[in-house]
Amino acid sequence: METLILILELIGTMAFAGSGAIVGLRKNMDIFGVCILGLTTAVGGGVIRDIILGNTPPATFQNPIYAGVALFSSLLLFLPQLRRFLMQNQRLYDLLMLVMDALGLGIFTVVGIRIAYHYSARSTLYLLVFVGVVTGVGGGLLRDMMAGDTPYIFVKHVYASASLAGALICALLWHPAGELSAMLIGMVVVIAIRFLSAYFRWNLPRARE
Repeated sequence: METLILILELIGTMAFAGSGAIVGLRKNMDIFGVCILGLTTAVGGGVIRDIILGNTPPATFQNPIYAGVALFSSLLLFLPQLRRFLMQNQRLYDLLMLVMDALGLGIFTVVGIRIAYHYSARSTLYLLVFVGVVTGVGGGLLRDMMAGDTPYIFVKHVYASASLAGALICALLWHPAGELSAMLIGMVVVIAIRFLSAYFRWNLPRARE
């Protein structure tokens, strides 16, 4: 079980690091900026989660594997051939951002709930869902703020709402279905909602002048 969770965390780390690095490339950042943006996106949500739960120092500072994977993924995308290929194809850029953001969002949302169960003496539904969503969207929120953009979660399709739906389902199924089943179902729900919202252009109501 622990091995599977680690694999999921590393996949999520690579996905979020990739989304952060791609934003850095789009902003014409240098290699340091691209790596920092990728790293922040990958571990930012987890750092916020651990601070909320009182798990200090945060996990990313206890085990360097997450930062290492995030930096490697960011450096890989900075390779000249790959960088030019991504930046010259807007449709590919949008697709990769969607896939990596959806994958990272789904994985980190349910991983956040699992960690909340393990580190909190009173795991209320509110706490579990809140921590799950913060873990899922925190890195992307920091990425967009550092890149000078309006945070993705406020303007792009159904994003934080997808994390909220998956977190709620995961938390409710935790005891009836078991830990692994609840996590997998919650993760699939998040990813499915993200893809469907992008395909059908679902959006929450916006304030208009």
